[in-house]
Amino acid sequence: MASRRLRLLLLGYLGVLYYHKVAGIAIETDNKHVKAEEFKEAILSCKHKFSKGMSLRIEWKKIQSQEVSFVYYKGDLRDRAEMLNTGIRIRNVTRKDSGTYRCEISAKSEEGQHLGEATITLTVLVPPTTPVCVVPTSAMTGTVVELSCKEAEGSPPSEYQWYKNGVALLEKTGTGTARTADITYTMNKKSGTLTFNAVSKNDTGEYFCVASNGIGLPQKCSMKRMQVDDLNVSGIVAAVVIVALLMALCGLIVLYAQKKGYFTKESSSQKSGSQSMSEKDFKHTKSFVI
Repeated sequence: MASRRLRLLLLGYLGVLYYHKVAGIAIETDNKHVKAEEFKEAILSCKHKFSKGMSLRIEWKKIQSQEVSFVYYKGDLRDRAEMLNTGIRIRNVTRKDSGTYRCEISAKSEEGQHLGEATITLTVLVPPTTPVCVVPTSAMTGTVVELSCKEAEGSPPSEYQWYKNGVALLEKTGTGTARTADITYTMNKKSGTLTFNAVSKNDTGEYFCVASNGIGLPQKCSMKRMQVDDLNVSGIVAAVVIVALLMALCGLIVLYAQKKGYFTKESSSQKSGSQSMSEKDFKHTKSFVI
């Protein structure tokens, strides 16, 4: 009896599912990867092929790392988003608007419920700001020296080009051509570093860096001078010799003083003085007792 009831319940449940079946539909978009410059507008398209008489429900959501938010009801997009049929226009976009958006469309018909969705990525393009360059003012020949250049506002991320005395530095390609064979540095255009494995006097000069990402105008840092000098080996040796001579002279003076007995006389005089003082104290104590 119980098994019969269970079968009836299952049949009824399947009948409900069949009556309210959900069918997937294809949603199209003109561009799955939309790019827009900052403070301009971005249009995200979402198209379908439903008949005009069908009841449609359209929702736009922004997919973030931890949550999914409705564009029209939450966040700072609700005052800047405008529906274009089933698409959406976002005015005055900022770098915070970059992310993944999802268009969800549901439609009802005699056949049941129809659902479809499309995912679109929005990238807000931001020109670079003035990069910060770190250039050492002085260096010794033969040492490792690194110059750095960085800016954090550009989107997409900026690439960096270093200049010496107003001339763009070549990027070593590793092909071993005559033009790049004598390059003693490594320039990383992605990270903005310029590294000298063994800096020489020929590397002395005025350095600056330019950041660019194809959006807006390239930006450069102020020019800074790096002076490379040879290590003064003779001066260091002379200083070491002078210090050694001074220490030896001090040692000779101490030995001479000990040989002449200056330290012994001083100690003996101190002992005699202490003995005389003790005798006087003894006599004074004795007379006082008497």
